[in-house]
Amino acid sequence: MDEQDLHNIANAIVAEGKGILAADESSPTIKKRFTSIDVESTEENRRTYRQLLFTTPGINEFISGVILFDETLRQKADDGTTFVELLQKQNIIPGIKVDKGAKDLAGATGEKVTEGLDGLRERLNEYYDLGARFTKWRAVITIGEDIPSQYCIDANAHALARYAALSQEAGLVPIVEPEVLMDGEHTIEQCYHVTEATLNCVFQALYDQNVMLEGILLKPNMVLSGKDCSQQAGAEEVAELTVDCFNNTVPAAVPGIVFLSGGQSNEIATANLNAMNAMDVNHPWQLSFSYGRALQEPPLKAWRGEAANIEKAQQAFRHRAKCNGAARHGKYTAAMEQEPIEAGAQK
Repeated sequence: MDEQDLHNIANAIVAEGKGILAADESSPTIKKRFTSIDVESTEENRRTYRQLLFTTPGINEFISGVILFDETLRQKADDGTTFVELLQKQNIIPGIKVDKGAKDLAGATGEKVTEGLDGLRERLNEYYDLGARFTKWRAVITIGEDIPSQYCIDANAHALARYAALSQEAGLVPIVEPEVLMDGEHTIEQCYHVTEATLNCVFQALYDQNVMLEGILLKPNMVLSGKDCSQQAGAEEVAELTVDCFNNTVPAAVPGIVFLSGGQSNEIATANLNAMNAMDVNHPWQLSFSYGRALQEPPLKAWRGEAANIEKAQQAFRHRAKCNGAARHGKYTAAMEQEPIEAGAQK
């Protein structure tokens, strides 16, 4: 691996004002999304939808990288250009989801471990040859009665570190994603403590397995109240506790933190990111986004599988990307939600 290349790619992904589009939905997940708009999840429909996103005019003002699914990495646009080439021409870095999903953790009721390490080295080499330059692996941690167990946290941290080491060996920047789920009735304080414990364990595992921190990105949850908690924290409290938690756990060597939206609404995910970047607090890493549904829900609803709606859907996508780009500078306001911009509009 070329350490300088990894460092440069990681920094390019968290360039100021930009973030990641997560378009790596698995087949079951994209089927659910399409079902919600009464569109059949065929390969051609999936290709058409992803092409809609990737060809949105001027999107490279706010999007620096796109996480692809295996199928999407191999697909082509209408003109025969591969999606990888299409993104590269816009100076958008292609990435790839490489895990095989979270499965039940043996001996740990209600807990999961992510699989996919078998054959990963060979897959990574192929993905590099296909044009990917970064990877993503998601682990899930559930808060509940007597969980998460240390066993679950350790198992997922070990897998994340093995994946990261293999990715760097192949010349790919690993996005390390330990997600503490917001499902449940837990308080924001409970989320803080579980997130802190998880991140401490993950970074110890990365250190133990000789992963170069300057060549990774962290994709964590924000510190949030559980979805069913009676007291929901506002943006300022979320920002304060999240930044405090990460100051306690994330080494300065990491170039950036690209938050997942984790089930938050589009506007709340943007507002929380904005509140973090608006704080008068010094931190060593960029605070960015790697959003899937929080970027895609409006364009998906606007599209509804109809060619006549593509421009409208692209307008919706660009608008959400612009709002999150503003949040990277702490400049997002609720008033921006009332000012959609035309597809193709320039800054």
